[in-house]
Amino acid sequence: MTVTISRLYDTHTHAQAAVQRLEAAGVPHSDISIVANNSDSWFSTDKKVDRDRDGVDDRAEGAGTGAAIGAGLGGTAGLLAGLGLLAIPGLGPVVAAGWLAATAVGAAAGAASGGIVGALTQAGVSEEDAHTYAEGVRRGGTLVSARVADADRTRLDALLNESAVNLRDRTAAWRKSGWKSFDPTSKPYGADEVRKERALYGGGLR
Repeated sequence: MTVTISRLYDTHTHAQAAVQRLEAAGVPHSDISIVANNSDSWFSTDKKVDRDRDGVDDRAEGAGTGAAIGAGLGGTAGLLAGLGLLAIPGLGPVVAAGWLAATAVGAAAGAASGGIVGALTQAGVSEEDAHTYAEGVRRGGTLVSARVADADRTRLDALLNESAVNLRDRTAAWRKSGWKSFDPTSKPYGADEVRKERALYGGGLR
């Protein structure tokens, strides 16, 4: 039996580290997904990225490996080499790669609830958590999801827990300020709003 495990991170670097831990644990790239807010343009396709220092733009390498979502940047191999720019209703500009991103775009095209919420609930995430994950990305966070065998869930959950947002505490904080649920028709956060949100929770660093 396959289950979906997800975590929200305040910084891109924490999320990327989580992806790398999953890959190192043997989770196939095709079963991992990452969706990161890009309102502050931390990711740009206008600059050459050569983190493995082989003289070849990592984005071209990512595209060459058959990455499903655009030309990428990120790690020297694996899912992060396939990061690309997308726009998802309610989230605005995001950087994404993997199955969840592709499903979210398809869900949005089919008028499912918010694209990302529809994709998450379709994957087995509770609707309440799906709304919180979507809102977290809207406010500047990064979502990592993986499809894993139920027998491996506890072990892989532990890998994702490191540096992850406490979803219950974060939801409670948002509700105190009047938030109820993710609204795909709401205005996406701008760069200044994202920076302020990250600063509230110590996520000012990428």
